[in-house]
Amino acid sequence: MTETNLSIYNNDWFDEGAGFFKRTLWFIINTLVLINPLNPLSGIKVFFLRLFGAKIGKGVVIKPGVNIKYPWKLKIGDHTWIGERVWIDNLDHVTIGSHCCLSQEAFVLIGNHNYSKDTFDLMVAPVVIENGVWIGARSIVTGGVTCMSHSVLAVNSVTSKTMDAYSIYRGNPATKVKERVIEPS
Repeated sequence: MTETNLSIYNNDWFDEGAGFFKRTLWFIINTLVLINPLNPLSGIKVFFLRLFGAKIGKGVVIKPGVNIKYPWKLKIGDHTWIGERVWIDNLDHVTIGSHCCLSQEAFVLIGNHNYSKDTFDLMVAPVVIENGVWIGARSIVTGGVTCMSHSVLAVNSVTSKTMDAYSIYRGNPATKVKERVIEPS
C-alpha cells in the first residue's frame, strides 16, 4: 500500500494572483484592520478591501474579526452582512451576491487536498453565493459549491454540494430539509 509522501508535495502551479509584496502588505492590513476585534468600523474594512482589489457593493457590513485570504479574488454585492470571525479562505474566486448574510464564524473554504494521491495535491475551486443566501453561524461552504438564490445553510452545517434555490439545508453533510418561504413585510 502506498503512503502519503509530503516531501514531494508541490503546488508551484498555484497562482495567488498577486506578488510577494502585495500579499505581505495584505497580510499586515488584514491582521490590523479586519481580523482585529478592536476595530468595529466597517467602512475602513471596505476601503482596504477595495484598495486591494475586492469588488464590493454599497451598504456592505463587515463585523470584527473577519479574515479574508485574498481580497483580489473576492466580489460582494450590495447590502450583504459578513458576521464576526467569518473566514473567507479564498484561494480561488468567491462571489457573494446582494442581501446575503454570513453569520458568526462561518467558513468559506476553497482549498482542499487530494487524499487519494501520494503527493496530497492541492485542489481549489470557486464558490458562488447567490443573492439572498444565509450561511448560518459556524457553517462551512467548500470549494466548487454554488449556494443558489435565497438558500439557507443552517447553523453548524457543512455543504460540499450545490444548494437549490429557496431551500433550507442542515447537517454534516448538509441535506435539504424544507423549502424556504419568505413572507412579505
